[in-house]
Amino acid sequence: MATTMTSTAFDPKAFTAALPRRPGVYRMFDGGHELLYVGKARSLKDRVGTYFAASNVNPKVQALVQQIADIEVTVTNSETEALLLEYNLIKAHKPRFNVVLRDDKSFPYVQLCVDHDFPRLAFYRGARSAPGRYFGPFPTAWAVRDTLNQLQKLFRIRNCRDSFFANRSRPCLQHQIGRCTAPCVGLISREAYAQDVESAVKVLEGRSDEVNATLQKRMEEAAERLEYERAAQIRDQLVALKHIQAQQIVTAEGERDVDVFAIVGEPGEYAINAMLVRGGRNLGTSSYFPKAIAEPEEALSSFIMQYYASQEPPPEVLVGQRLEDTQSLSQALTSRASHAVRVRCPSRGLGARWAELTRENASQSLRMRLAQKQGLEEMLAALAAALELPEAPQRIECFDISHTGGEGTVASCVVFGPEGPLKKEYRRFNITGVTPGDDYGALRQALERRYTRVRDGEIPAPDLLLIDGGLGQIAAVHDVLAEFGFDDVTLVGVAKGPDRRPGQERLFVYGAAAPRIPEAHSPASRLVQRIRDEAHRFAITGHRRKRARRYNESVLEAVPGLGPAKRRALLTHFGGLQGVMRAGVADFTAVAGIGAALARTLYDHLHPGS
Repeated sequence: MATTMTSTAFDPKAFTAALPRRPGVYRMFDGGHELLYVGKARSLKDRVGTYFAASNVNPKVQALVQQIADIEVTVTNSETEALLLEYNLIKAHKPRFNVVLRDDKSFPYVQLCVDHDFPRLAFYRGARSAPGRYFGPFPTAWAVRDTLNQLQKLFRIRNCRDSFFANRSRPCLQHQIGRCTAPCVGLISREAYAQDVESAVKVLEGRSDEVNATLQKRMEEAAERLEYERAAQIRDQLVALKHIQAQQIVTAEGERDVDVFAIVGEPGEYAINAMLVRGGRNLGTSSYFPKAIAEPEEALSSFIMQYYASQEPPPEVLVGQRLEDTQSLSQALTSRASHAVRVRCPSRGLGARWAELTRENASQSLRMRLAQKQGLEEMLAALAAALELPEAPQRIECFDISHTGGEGTVASCVVFGPEGPLKKEYRRFNITGVTPGDDYGALRQALERRYTRVRDGEIPAPDLLLIDGGLGQIAAVHDVLAEFGFDDVTLVGVAKGPDRRPGQERLFVYGAAAPRIPEAHSPASRLVQRIRDEAHRFAITGHRRKRARRYNESVLEAVPGLGPAKRRALLTHFGGLQGVMRAGVADFTAVAGIGAALARTLYDHLHPGS
């Protein structure tokens, strides 16, 4: 049973002196009672006291300490209970000084869709509630796609959607390039296809040796039946499979499922590398950069708990350095899993080699991140000098407009900070009620919608605002900024040079007499190009999606009696507008809600004069 102690008038020295030497969780608040940090401790008195010790001069810790106005502690019965409470509090409140996974997407898997006579393998990310088998998790989406690519080369298993599969009359390009056996048109029997799927599953489970033996036997049997072409195909499969096996970094004895973690760096600048081993095979690594101000051991323990927030840990978790709370961590993970979980720091054998490899990857990732950060800092300083700003901007926003002949207008807003693009803060705006082709009006509408939220305190104001355009665009934008009280934001129009080639950009600073022209390919010029190109890419991608949706719907919208639900049903059933255009009257009647009369009307509308 946990008990809670809360401070009143906060005095660090008196507060820490009153704390017990018991396990528990501490929560640090600022003057507005906003939660800054959550931590756990084997001894609350000793751990909390380290923050206020004179010897603790770490700048990240000092930045936290200066904001602390109150601390609340919860005493627990055990370290395991403290670990679980810390995990729940971090997950619920996401304090900004804590370990937080920057990429909050779920982990990717390979999904075997079994509810079909000819199952397919597909990339999958999300809750594993749909029917089928799941293999993974994989560390990155690239690892999943690479695995699928290799399996399709080996076993020629289809990857098309069921709607596409159901409407084929001849083999597609995948069959022509040797990636599919074309079950959609009957070029392979169900039994033979099932054998290929079974072999692929064994490879995903790490049972490649069994697949080797099976393929060897099939090749010999085909040769005995004088089916030399089939025997040659199986021989090529064997060669390809052995080549893939040779590419594996490490192969374990047996079929071990292990996750390996290592941390390098110092408070505020950590890199954590995670390596996934499934069926004894290394599936690759992924790196994370939590902004934790705790010591490495505490930061890694907290990270591991957050890492397994949305997935079940494997039976074995290896760490690259000794943790004081490995037993508590094991118990906490076991309580959340359907099996026992052991956390340990290996000192020899294959586990130690895995841990060392993970540490090397973490060190390399941190070096690359720091080098990238240094390069970006140089670019920001150069841009500040080119624009005659008092200091380098810490938050840059850039707006761009995209449309086709004034139709489907979309505005984009991209955000950059000292560490590069802040993609979670990107926004698109669908522009309505503006004269087609009126870029000034589109910019005004986008800025009004954006700065309404800035004014309300939902998002911070930028130090520098870039607009893709010249004097006319920044004049229109400045009116909006002034209306919302942000006319002190540095406003710059980015106009292309006379030849419209990169490196010739002219920067129109609002209020300046003449444009600034950075030296071609200078750090300032490269940064402006990068931000402007990113805004353009983000805008045109949204515009193209909007245009594609509008085109798909507009052709069908004019059909009498065909409402939104039936239009969606048609597009889903036939896999898109092209499938609808190829379908006949009888095919249309197979869609729920479409009778014979409506099917004939639809066909006549799509094929006038036929």
